[in-house]
Amino acid sequence: MIDVAWSDFTPWSALAGGLLIGLAAALFLLLNGRIAGISGILGGLLVPSAGDRLWRVAFLAGLIGAPAVWLTIAELPPITINADYPALIAAGLLVGVGTRYGSGCTSGHGVCGLSRLSPRSLVATLSFMAAGFVTVYIVRHLLGA
Repeated sequence: MIDVAWSDFTPWSALAGGLLIGLAAALFLLLNGRIAGISGILGGLLVPSAGDRLWRVAFLAGLIGAPAVWLTIAELPPITINADYPALIAAGLLVGVGTRYGSGCTSGHGVCGLSRLSPRSLVATLSFMAAGFVTVYIVRHLLGA
């Protein structure tokens, strides 16, 4: 479980972040002709095509390096995860399997697919959200965790 400090919620920076994500996804599609779906970009490294590896590594390095750049301007928000390692590993594996069966992840379907008005991405995003709602209900209310 992730604890969110609502007293520290900053709507303007959240809006700016959302706009930057949308702009980056649109520019990535326009300039490279590719969807900015993280699972597809990472999965493409497992079986790389000729000339296809460098941009994937650069994209993932940017995702990993962005917090380091942010630290030069401001402090990162505190994050508390109330789960043990087996639960985190199981959750990661389930998400990985889900992205393979769903032909993409929340970034590919939710950000890029919905903005292209893809019916498949709408169904996938609704499925992600419904599964999340059901999981939280079961874990918090039926299992009492």
